[in-house]
Amino acid sequence: MAAAQGHFSDHSNGADDKESVGPGAESSAVPRAFRQAVESLRSARLRPEIEIDPTRPPQRLAPHAYALEAAVVDGEDDLADGRLVLLHEPAGHDAWQGTFRLVTLVRAELEPEMAADPLLPEVCWSWLTGALEARGLSYGEPSGTVTRAGSHYFGGLAERRPATQIEIRASWTPREGPGGVPDTAAHLVAWCDLLCQVAGLPPSPAGPADNATGVVTLPQRRGPQQP
Repeated sequence: MAAAQGHFSDHSNGADDKESVGPGAESSAVPRAFRQAVESLRSARLRPEIEIDPTRPPQRLAPHAYALEAAVVDGEDDLADGRLVLLHEPAGHDAWQGTFRLVTLVRAELEPEMAADPLLPEVCWSWLTGALEARGLSYGEPSGTVTRAGSHYFGGLAERRPATQIEIRASWTPREGPGGVPDTAAHLVAWCDLLCQVAGLPPSPAGPADNATGVVTLPQRRGPQQP
């Protein structure tokens, strides 16, 4: 896993806190629970196919936010990519039913035979919930959308095969553990399981997810087509 030594967003005083979330860093503006949750994200061990880096978090969604972007890489091809955002509202949020929220976007191009499946949206949503449950994670208030978009090429691009992209947008509330801190590292690992599954990779050779049943995996998809 790439070292996620990035910055996080702290809007409690109307401005971004540009201080690095490093070991031993202290700031009265940033709750300890949020700092611990970020450190947990950075401690996760991920599959070698995953390339992950911190990115600028969204503003105004919550007083505190931290974001990562990742891609499943095979050689020079990105098979799937996505973004995971950790939000924290110390006072709690009625819609979340908690003080933390994870928000994600996952995208991948599909093979034609998979793209034609009328049950694809339901299957993709089950991949998300299945990834969390396979890791033994407790969560609440899941919500989201699955979008399937097709592209057909004409003129100078007519030789390209039609392409279909799947996009999963979702959010859920991770259950909080000791000190009010969720196991964000485990949630990140589960999210990366989802990325790999959408990319068409086989299950990880080790870990609780190996024992999961009823999981459908995408066929290995092509790399990005060149114009």
